[in-house]
Amino acid sequence: MPAPCNTEKREDSTPLTRATHFSSRLTTILTMAGLAIGLGNVWRFPYMMGQNGGGAFLLLYLVFMVLLAIPALSCEWALGRNTQSGPIGALRAAFGPRAGKPLALLFLFAAFVATTYYSLVVGNVAYSAWFALTPGFQESTLPQYSQGLGDAPTQYGFGLGIVGLSALVVFVGLKNGIEQVNRILIPVFTLIALFAAYSALRQPGAMDKLLEFITPDFSRVTPGTAFAAMGQASFSVGLSGAMGVVYGSYLRRRDRLLPTAATTGFLDTGAALLASLFVVPTVLVFGLDMAGGPGLLFDTLPRLFSIMPGGRWLGPIFLLAWLLVAVLTIIAAMDTVVTGLLDIEGWQHRRRQLLLGIALLVSMAMGGVAWNPHWIGTLDMIFGNGLFMLGSLVSIIALGWGLGMAKARSELAAGIPPWLLTLSLLWIRFVVPLAIGAILVGYIISVF
Repeated sequence: MPAPCNTEKREDSTPLTRATHFSSRLTTILTMAGLAIGLGNVWRFPYMMGQNGGGAFLLLYLVFMVLLAIPALSCEWALGRNTQSGPIGALRAAFGPRAGKPLALLFLFAAFVATTYYSLVVGNVAYSAWFALTPGFQESTLPQYSQGLGDAPTQYGFGLGIVGLSALVVFVGLKNGIEQVNRILIPVFTLIALFAAYSALRQPGAMDKLLEFITPDFSRVTPGTAFAAMGQASFSVGLSGAMGVVYGSYLRRRDRLLPTAATTGFLDTGAALLASLFVVPTVLVFGLDMAGGPGLLFDTLPRLFSIMPGGRWLGPIFLLAWLLVAVLTIIAAMDTVVTGLLDIEGWQHRRRQLLLGIALLVSMAMGGVAWNPHWIGTLDMIFGNGLFMLGSLVSIIALGWGLGMAKARSELAAGIPPWLLTLSLLWIRFVVPLAIGAILVGYIISVF
């Protein structure tokens, strides 16, 4: 079991010292990729492309991944590693206990709430994979996401199982639990996703449809397209101001933050592209709607599996791949809440009790969402989008302005030339916060 902090009494302004770090560069990359890759890659990315110009959106997404998401992710990691703390210790060190602690508790609460509804969504993926294997699988009998969770008790049961497994992995610890699960599931996911994409591209006319879809049409690019691409790049890598900070505290001093963040960002992008290589050509070949919005995963894809050749077995395989990486995100979120709360004075020895309590609270809250699935969109709008972006913005300001440029430089210097480091620090201190702030403000305006 990891020992995330020391046991010495300390003042509120003194960050905790982590005794547990990632064991190797490979496990670091795989674990960070497991944190970033999630259902957003298959649930959000393909339909965002469909709604925003296909290939033109993809090019803008790649630009913003490099210029915005990767620097912001490295900031969250740098904040956690420099303070050797989760959000509470990190923001307390940057802003003082009076402002830092309440902000950190807000972001940890957002991670907790996201865990509740996300666990249910992942349970619904498991349910859909199981449902696709049952006898009499027909489009007319599919549980439609737009109509709610079609079988709340069953889906709640799947969600409970996923929460229990995630809690068990967190209980075992970083090296023997979280690292080992990521070491196994990320390669398995990659193989399944590659096979699914290969199977999709073998459909007659699939390659032509794909090439037509991804050919950039810049006449369709609007400010809204650029804004959507910028937001998707930020959401995709898991910026939150909580998970990145906790996982950053696990990084070793010799780990190079910007190169590792770049590797994570491109692995996350690769997962999104693999999903698109399966979803886009098959959906277009069979005449379904690529701009179907959030219902793409639970409405469009089940209909696709019911009509495409081999869909009866390919559907569950595809859903299984995304189930695997989605569970990794739940593990990361649960570990974030538990480890983050250990930064509260006097709670250092209560990891097991905290883990059990949080798992029970998640399970209870998830039950309410299961019987009221219309809450999912609202909760994700407030916590998974709004507060996560606010958390990331606060973390970037905490590193660049709260801790100061000297500490930011010491964290980000490894692996990049001095001239690029200077440009990166200016970019992180001035441009990235403005861009993240613009995403947050634009998101609030779009909601209201």
